[in-house]
Amino acid sequence: METVGVFGGTRLSVSSSLRRSPAGAFPCKKLNLRATAQLAAFRSPSNLFSYSPSRVNGFHKPLPRKSTKSHIFLPHLVASMEQVEETYIMVKPDGVQRGLVGEIISRFEKKGFKLKALKLFQCPKELAEEHYKDLKAKSFYPKLIDYITSGPVVSMAWEGVGVVASARKLIGSTDPLQAEPGTIRGDLAVQTGRNVIHGSDSPDNGKREVGLWFKEDEICQWTPAQAPWLRE
Repeated sequence: METVGVFGGTRLSVSSSLRRSPAGAFPCKKLNLRATAQLAAFRSPSNLFSYSPSRVNGFHKPLPRKSTKSHIFLPHLVASMEQVEETYIMVKPDGVQRGLVGEIISRFEKKGFKLKALKLFQCPKELAEEHYKDLKAKSFYPKLIDYITSGPVVSMAWEGVGVVASARKLIGSTDPLQAEPGTIRGDLAVQTGRNVIHGSDSPDNGKREVGLWFKEDEICQWTPAQAPWLRE
């Protein structure tokens, strides 16, 4: 028996035949499906002849929901979690003698950090020893103490988000000859023993050094007018 049908302009024929099966077995039905060469080019505009696991008995079956995780980036929330730090910056005696104080201060001001304390100060030996106590075992320690106490220094406390790491980048490597051009030491110094400036190397040391060099009533709490133009 052969059945002929036309779908979308394509002739489709289906033939079937019954074969005898061995005694006692069910008859086997053989289907032969033939289509003209046009079938290869046949593309149904609908899903009538296509199988979809989401379609059962002609009805759409809702797919199981997949759990999704939000990866939304909210800059204002990140900014609110940023840590405001303090760092101690000191223009050493060679920087003061060379008249570099104004230029050094301007680097931090232009960056956008907030100056909270500033003073020209003749450092006593006891304070210098306390400040550099971690270097006491070094061979250059006595020479370093003599150097820091040889003339006035300019002590500063600066505040800002990430100010400690950023200040270290502004200052440059300890050895001025290894410091990048554009940094304070890279531009203004040539020798480690006269490298112009000191900056705290960690947030914890920033707090410690600010507390060491300034009394509480010497720290000024204020809000710069430019603050809204620096951060969202």
